[in-house]
Amino acid sequence: MVMTMHASVSIIFQKNVCAIYSFSAFLTMGRKKIKHELISNESVRKVTLKKRKAGLLKKLNELTTLCGVAACAIIFSSCDTQPDVWPSKIEAFHVIEKFNNLPAKKRDKNMMDRHVFLSRSILQLNERLEKQRKKNQELEMELVLAEHMAGENNCDLNNLEQLKELVHLLQDDIKFVTNKIESKGFKV
Repeated sequence: MVMTMHASVSIIFQKNVCAIYSFSAFLTMGRKKIKHELISNESVRKVTLKKRKAGLLKKLNELTTLCGVAACAIIFSSCDTQPDVWPSKIEAFHVIEKFNNLPAKKRDKNMMDRHVFLSRSILQLNERLEKQRKKNQELEMELVLAEHMAGENNCDLNNLEQLKELVHLLQDDIKFVTNKIESKGFKV
């Protein structure tokens, strides 16, 4: 998890190879969701940056200790003239050098910039949207079928597309019921 707040963050984990460069993520603090936008009050922004930077470095320290991975962080901030380097400049240099010496295929496998992150996020959201559309369409067809069976003739029986969808829905329902019956040991 990496955040940017008018700062650039670069993190590299060695072993399972994870690299993040100028990567923004949607975060939640505790139980309350927070908006991710630039904090307009400069003093509040500096305090927030200081607190979050400390939290990020603490998490990195825990990660390296508990999981035995080599990690470093370089944080560029508009508040400071020099970037913050964790754990030290020498150790960060060694981790980055070790990372850069990996074969390109292994090194690039898990790297993500904001364009890759956004592309993957958009793809996942489009897939979820398509699944939800399909589910909504199936629910609408079930409703049309239930209304028709209840005698409420809201269904346009002259609409060929709607009839095809109803046939498909009924075939799926028949398959589901048949599989349930056969799983209980009965023959259909």
